[in-house]
Amino acid sequence: MANSIKKAWYKEMAVYQVWPRSFCDGNGDGIGDLKGILSKLDYIKSLGVDAIWFSPLYVSPQKDYGYDIADYRNIAPEYGTMEDFKAVLDGAHKRGLRVIMDLVVNHTSDQHPWFLESKKGKDNPYSDYYIWRKGRMNNKLPPNDWRSTFAGPGWQYVPERDEYYLHLFATEQPDLNMDNPKVRAEVKDIMKFWLDMGVDGFREDVITFISKREGLPDGFPLPVAAGVEHYIDGPHLHEYLMEFKDVWGKYDCVTIGEAPMMTPKRALKHISEGDEQELNMMFHFQHMEADCMFVSWIKMPFNLKKLKTVYTNWQKQLYGKAWNALYIENHDQPRVVNRYGSLKYRKESAKMLAVMYICQSGTPFIYQGQEIGMTNIGLKDINQYEDVSTKNIYHMARSFGVKDETVMKLAAYASRDNARTPVQWSDEKNAGFTSADKPWFPINPNYTEINVKEAQEDPDSILNFYRKLLKFRKENEIVIYGDYTEYYHERDDLYCYGRTYEGKRMLVICSFSEKNITFTAPPAYDLSFGKCMICNYDDPTAVAGGCVLRPYETRVYLFE
Repeated sequence: MANSIKKAWYKEMAVYQVWPRSFCDGNGDGIGDLKGILSKLDYIKSLGVDAIWFSPLYVSPQKDYGYDIADYRNIAPEYGTMEDFKAVLDGAHKRGLRVIMDLVVNHTSDQHPWFLESKKGKDNPYSDYYIWRKGRMNNKLPPNDWRSTFAGPGWQYVPERDEYYLHLFATEQPDLNMDNPKVRAEVKDIMKFWLDMGVDGFREDVITFISKREGLPDGFPLPVAAGVEHYIDGPHLHEYLMEFKDVWGKYDCVTIGEAPMMTPKRALKHISEGDEQELNMMFHFQHMEADCMFVSWIKMPFNLKKLKTVYTNWQKQLYGKAWNALYIENHDQPRVVNRYGSLKYRKESAKMLAVMYICQSGTPFIYQGQEIGMTNIGLKDINQYEDVSTKNIYHMARSFGVKDETVMKLAAYASRDNARTPVQWSDEKNAGFTSADKPWFPINPNYTEINVKEAQEDPDSILNFYRKLLKFRKENEIVIYGDYTEYYHERDDLYCYGRTYEGKRMLVICSFSEKNITFTAPPAYDLSFGKCMICNYDDPTAVAGGCVLRPYETRVYLFE
């Protein structure tokens, strides 16, 4: 029942994700930084969001752009100082914005002092901070057949120890040995350090990977992520997450896990509300597989029915038991307009996609640039890319004989770097991102047409549509707490669902077609009695039984 939903501040918030390196350069060195973020806090607040999630700001060699951490308690020099961070934290709080930090504890950088000590040998305090094993065949082969999720072997040999260390991601990201209680104590100290400083929670990177099956047995033979079945939901995961909750549970904060290959059934083990709840929410990837198989690199035709099935499963299975985390873009996903929308109807489809997910039950996350409809950059040369996974996949594909042209075409669609181009603030030099002659990464040439300045001045822009939509969500509890019913599942050009809450009803209509399509209202919804609150076209005319939807048209009707 709708009235059984437990209310909480983190359920009512909307979150803006900042990937610091590409957000805004405040000191003119070509790299985004904290001074740049500070200068844009009013802009972030103006969107109607309630919190900022920062991708890692910590000291890092930047092999995986911050997700390889060398010091958990300091700010990367290229981003600024701890004083700069505290200024941003204070500035956010003064504007009523909470601050969520990225917590990356499945692995560290190979430049972290713990690892530098650990690899020296077995007779130092950090020897068992990481997962070390002797190899097979007289140490000539890795300990098992596990492979990195970034392509390539999952083990790296270190002569000093005459052993291999496990890395489920880049070679420079050795996995921590969470079975060591000293490592878990370090994690708890890190959490306490930032929470005591005043941050309001954590997004916990691949947190469900932290417990590996005893004995590290061989896995199912896969070219990428072989062995994943042995650590996707490890034997001590619940125990360790509850141990971490002993820290964060004492604060008024929020925790969001990130879990590749997560399902609603498995998520409920971690985020079901009650005494055994480990995390408040869980990021999953299933809805980002509507145009691919598992990862965006294995491209498939876009399948709207697949997308609807995923959303409906999560909405139905979590409702009243746990809370959804809603997103369609982040630092790991190419731009969604290129994938689920239409470049021909960029504005219309970007607005429709916003309605599609923000009007569901859950906390919406908006990624920088998403609110102005930024698109993939489509670089032509592998040497222009920075992302470690893109480079690894490119070289693996080329080693299998795949043509350069074919791999580069895929990279233009699938690379994470598509989401990491500098934010397009204006039509001035370097899109207003930096005063430097050259930014750290190429800027999308379409910045002259797609930028914040243009969007601010256009009342019909994607940006102003996001502001209207987030305001509507905040003012109508049905959007946040209502239940969910999907209609017309078999249609491959339409996504329609209803929400009900405390006597109110809402109908959400989303066209996924470049043509006009006929919409017939579900029996319970007479459009002549509903009020059209949101639409991405002018003049949303309708009769009682339905309407004709224009290309990528979206409408939201409220029924009192």
